[in-house]
Amino acid sequence: MPDAHAIALFSLAALALLVIPGPSVLYIVTRSVEQGRTAGFVSVLGVHTGTVVHVFAAAVGLSAILVRSASAYTAVKWAGAGYLIFLGVKRLATRAISPADVHVEPRPLRKLFLDGVVVNTLNPKTALFFFAFLPQFVDESGNVTMQVLCFGALFIVLGIGSDGTYALVASTLGAALKRSKAYAAVERWVAGTIFVGLGVAAGARD
Repeated sequence: MPDAHAIALFSLAALALLVIPGPSVLYIVTRSVEQGRTAGFVSVLGVHTGTVVHVFAAAVGLSAILVRSASAYTAVKWAGAGYLIFLGVKRLATRAISPADVHVEPRPLRKLFLDGVVVNTLNPKTALFFFAFLPQFVDESGNVTMQVLCFGALFIVLGIGSDGTYALVASTLGAALKRSKAYAAVERWVAGTIFVGLGVAAGARD
């Protein structure tokens, strides 16, 4: 099991990443604005069912890498740190996307759930977190698989809380949020800065 210090640091890093609007958050906000609170919450559940796929893939993949070579495991950490910085710089240079840029047709709740699963299963942001940043918190001398599963479960709980808040706020504010250009502009700079910061932290961590 991870120690309390690692859990606290991981929680802060996970929350920093979760609040950055990526494909999953944009999907949840758009569905909440278009179809209301229930649709938003169903989308959240679908998204984090998709997260389970990333958790198990990371548990198996990182364990396999560590078994083969400790140096390869370290290389994964450094590659992940570099990629996070790259994503941050890229995000800063990219035009912001707001819910108003995305147009969707109403769908049944069952399909919203399945769409959420697909959206997050194919979400590079989530895959990046588990394969590039999560290793910073794993103790190679312990049971890597169990640690990844524990961190993954914590990430899902935090994600449901974070994305659920997005769904609640988006369904409440509705059209006002959809028209907001200021939100999209601020998000661009916050997201880029956080990605760069996480990358620097990952590279500096022992």
